[in-house]
Amino acid sequence: MKWYHIILYHLILFQSPLLAGEYSPITEQLKPNSITIIGEIHQHPESIKLFQELIKSYLKNNSCLTVALEINNNQQPIIEKIMQGRAVASDLKISSVIDHAALRNMITDLIDQQRKGACLNILAIDAGDDVQMRRDEWMALNLINQPRETPILVLLGALHSLKKVNWDLSMTKGFPFVAEILSKQGVNVRSYPQVWLDSECSNHKKLNYRVTSNQSNESLKLLNNHFNSMLNSHNFSNASEAVDGVILWECTNNLG
Repeated sequence: MKWYHIILYHLILFQSPLLAGEYSPITEQLKPNSITIIGEIHQHPESIKLFQELIKSYLKNNSCLTVALEINNNQQPIIEKIMQGRAVASDLKISSVIDHAALRNMITDLIDQQRKGACLNILAIDAGDDVQMRRDEWMALNLINQPRETPILVLLGALHSLKKVNWDLSMTKGFPFVAEILSKQGVNVRSYPQVWLDSECSNHKKLNYRVTSNQSNESLKLLNNHFNSMLNSHNFSNASEAVDGVILWECTNNLG
């Protein structure tokens, strides 16, 4: 390989939004007795692809992983039937708020990996209408009750991933989200909400992501601008109060 081919190869590699090495800040945290939450805005296919690549990157080391999804846990028997070849992903009942083709395709892919021998467990943890408990409490309880000899990786709506919210109590009675409940229970929980500065890019740009540190001013601005605007809450003074990092999606210049 000539020197200019090597340079071009590395330029392309570092432009890729789905480069496994980019996940090291997150995958390095996938350890026994830990729960890592990836927060998303639902129905973004790139979020699903990112989540899948996190899983594949971790499983390359022949390690075991539990994956938890924001699906009503009365669908767990259907997931088991899919694993047994007696059902398919289209049989699952998923809330229209989060349901989309990429999510169902991911479930099919994960179950296919199970069948091929991957040490992978898939959980549906959300509450249904029959559960007399707040959804965040129910999902947190489901996670707490799971054996944690293997790491747990969770995909939830972004707000569920906040470990703290500075509620404006003059306007609302705030309730803790999943990550905060887990944290208060002494669980080693890591949270990485995703933020989209852009959803679509022009022809000469590509939608890429990067992980921002919870020690950075950029993460702090992202939290205050994108999450507090959805809540009756005061701004954070430090991003580390609420998250371990922010996954930022934005359009960047494409090669060529």
